[in-house]
Amino acid sequence: MKEIIHKLDKTFESRIRLGLMSVLVMNEWVDFGTLKELLEVTDGNLASHVNSLEKKKYVEVRKQFIGRKPNTSFRATSEGTKAFQDHLKALEALLKSNNSK
Repeated sequence: MKEIIHKLDKTFESRIRLGLMSVLVMNEWVDFGTLKELLEVTDGNLASHVNSLEKKKYVEVRKQFIGRKPNTSFRATSEGTKAFQDHLKALEALLKSNNSK
């Protein structure tokens, strides 16, 4: 059981980061407004969680203008996708180990 627990990535302990990565690994690019709406968070809260994921190199940020309006979009990096998948596998293993008792 200890070896399973150590495979969990502390980065994904937050429900917001867990939700954020869930959305990003399933989509190519997702804009800030869409993420904010899906996760039901404030601008500052979302920015803080994205910043944490960006520091770990789990998320890539793209800033551009659409017409004259600024647009910020995000996507999971390959490193972030792997880390997230490994985290999910560890969660599954943890659940299976508890169910077999």
